Amino acid sequence: MGAASARHHEPSFSYLEGRRDLISSARIARQRGLIPVIAEIKPRVLSRPLSEGEAAARAALYQQMGACAVSVLTEPTYFLGSLEWLDEVRPAVSLPVLRKDFITDFGQVREGQADLILLIASLLPDLQGMMDAVRSAGMEPLVEVHFQEELTRALRADASIIGINNRDLSTLEVDLSTFERLSPLAMDAGAFLVAESGVQCPDDACRMVQAGADAILVGTALMKNPRILASLTGLEVH
Repeated sequence: MGAASARHHEPSFSYLEGRRDLISSARIARQRGLIPVIAEIKPRVLSRPLSEGEAAARAALYQQMGACAVSVLTEPTYFLGSLEWLDEVRPAVSLPVLRKDFITDFGQVREGQADLILLIASLLPDLQGMMDAVRSAGMEPLVEVHFQEELTRALRADASIIGINNRDLSTLEVDLSTFERLSPLAMDAGAFLVAESGVQCPDDACRMVQAGADAILVGTALMKNPRILASLTGLEVH
């Protein structure tokens, strides 16, 4: 997308040191009797960029309320994100941090500090090459799919973490049955599955887990009211 040069950002840490593992973090959450939730910082919901320190404070609150990881939108034009928030968030929590952006250029991989990077299968003709670049940088790719064809490509590329997005990118409509329809194939392959988009309440979260989700990613609902996270994870009933 030609954004890498326009958003050059020197990382403040070595990619090969101290990567935090999403799968282990989700396992710990389940051992505590919680639903593993990747809690997202998504400023577009607020219709404004975040102020200095706001991303770190929100991430710390997410951790306090039982999140297993934090997702950070860094795309500036549509999502009002910023790479600088990665520098804020990762030192503020002990959880894995996921960078979400439209990654289409190899140079983008080393722009900011994160433990995982979202790769949208539909944007990447050379999905395997980009996955290899992410892993070479000491991070783990979370490969997002929307259709069975994309899921098949991700599995052939040996993606170990797959996000099934319930939002149709062409219509922006959300349908939780998308995850339910695609998850069996990925479960048979042994992938770690993340249900993305559309979770608004504890019933939605339980529905995704019952359909095979190892974790759920929640953005819009938490940006509107971050304190509902405790009810999504189940922390408030413990």
